[in-house]
Amino acid sequence: MVYMIRFTQVHETFRLAETKALAVLEGIDLEIISYSPTSPFCMVKLPSEEAAKKLLQRSILAKAIYEVWGHGSSYPELHESTKATSSHLWPLYKNVTFKFVIDSFQGSRTNDEQRALIDSFRFLEFEGPIHMKGAQYEFCLAEDWPLGSASLGIKKPTKVFLGRYLARSERDVISKYDLKKRKYISTTSMDSELALVTANITLAAPGKLFYDPFVGTGSFPIACAHFGALAFGSDIDGRSIRGKGKVSLLANFEQYGLTREFGDSFVADLTNSPVRRARLFDGILCDPPYGVREGLKVLGHRDPTRGKTPIFRDGLAHHLDPKFVPPKKPYSFLAMLDDILEFATTSLVDNGRLSFWMPTANDVDQEIKIPEHPSLEIIGVCTQEFNQWSRRLITYRRIPDAEVVASESRQPRVKETGVNANDLNPFRKGYFQGFKPVSKS
Repeated sequence: MVYMIRFTQVHETFRLAETKALAVLEGIDLEIISYSPTSPFCMVKLPSEEAAKKLLQRSILAKAIYEVWGHGSSYPELHESTKATSSHLWPLYKNVTFKFVIDSFQGSRTNDEQRALIDSFRFLEFEGPIHMKGAQYEFCLAEDWPLGSASLGIKKPTKVFLGRYLARSERDVISKYDLKKRKYISTTSMDSELALVTANITLAAPGKLFYDPFVGTGSFPIACAHFGALAFGSDIDGRSIRGKGKVSLLANFEQYGLTREFGDSFVADLTNSPVRRARLFDGILCDPPYGVREGLKVLGHRDPTRGKTPIFRDGLAHHLDPKFVPPKKPYSFLAMLDDILEFATTSLVDNGRLSFWMPTANDVDQEIKIPEHPSLEIIGVCTQEFNQWSRRLITYRRIPDAEVVASESRQPRVKETGVNANDLNPFRKGYFQGFKPVSKS
């Protein structure tokens, strides 16, 4: 059966990635019939109405899903399509309460025009009463208009659909986790919408273990916990986890009643991780520091020639002092991306997913290439564009060892040299020096 997903018109490159991930999560056979990032209407083929409802039940970027009764490029075509494809369904709704709504994307209709359009479907022969509130069934006339139709004098939509409403998504939950309402945030906290979308794409679900090695104030673990996963997190800066006073990472979980889904958090550096190297996690998701506000750092001394002999004060090793702050050194952002892939390879279960955000310049000559690993398959690249740079959400699948094919052509990445933040981070250097403007031709 054919169904229509009504997306929200934001984060267009993320919409199909989330929908396909939810199909994988629910074990649903999904076929995309037609989709365009410029339109919120996506036609899909699904095995049943129940599968359609299940697909949408936790979507963030979709609004609703409809059973398609007809479609066309004009209303006469829509009428003929409706008669040809759905006439066998009409008797089922002959004596029920119902209502019609019109969804005009990038267009508008007067009340008189709306009534005339609805009246043109009298051939359905519905005899039940119309209830604008509390109707048993809702039918939607969806119209897809060209951008700027009013200013261009365009009087007709380019596509029209008739569908029976089935289910709404979980998009309203974005407001619940809005950062403006959250007790504890920082300047780098991921907004609730994209955190929830990332958790969906990474397949967070009950009975799964998820981990964020750059946890900060906990946006990703909170999103994973919302979907029922047991969430863990770590950060090199313990202050971000502990917070101050009554506000902390744990306080955020308490705010949302998610403490049962909070595994633990701890202070750690991914390049010197204390996490046992075993295939434990079903998902790893993170937003590693780009090193823009301050240079990316890991544990270690800036001077590589400095020895590792412990320093003693009053007979106590300095590193055993509870107030000891370990030294940190600048580190390559690209090397960190390689470290994330290597960590995921040794920590994810078969078919587990890794999703991380990475920045890149929009100019192809300054673009940061997507890192690869023979044990990880890239299954999604979603892009959020800004002015002269973008950030991507890259999602990988851990390939089972028996299916891994070693790549003879894969060359080791040439490592950056230098000791300061700019030398070790080409994105940071380009950010402050100014990226090349992207040609619009």
